[in-house]
Amino acid sequence: MKRYVLIIAFLLGWATVAHAKMVSVAGALVSMYSGPGDNYEVVWELGKGYPLEVINQQENWLQVVDYQNDTGWVKENQVSERAYMIVNTEVANIRSGPGENFPLVRQAWQGVVFRSLETKGAWVKVQHEEENVTGWVLKRLMWGW
Repeated sequence: MKRYVLIIAFLLGWATVAHAKMVSVAGALVSMYSGPGDNYEVVWELGKGYPLEVINQQENWLQVVDYQNDTGWVKENQVSERAYMIVNTEVANIRSGPGENFPLVRQAWQGVVFRSLETKGAWVKVQHEEENVTGWVLKRLMWGW
């Protein structure tokens, strides 16, 4: 009986991790607080598109974690489910197609946010909305959707 309980607990935990909810900052600048309310300390100011993983919710506040494992709280109405990713390595090559044989379009450094457009195998097509740069990046170099 214990074995079945452990298997069910493992599967439920795995399903939760596999279906983590991602959100992104909807406004130009959104405050991330140390607790679920405006009266808590502002720990970060996040720019448009910044991707976050939701780990908890209290009323209209979401507890979130970012790509560097920083946690905090944001108002639910200040995020959206629009897909964004952030460079999670020192530098990422952006290519004209989904493969290392395609020409280099540009490089992006850690912390740069991109809109996620589509995926193809190990690659994700991204767009930097402010600089109007579009290209393909290895998914393992990104964090988010």
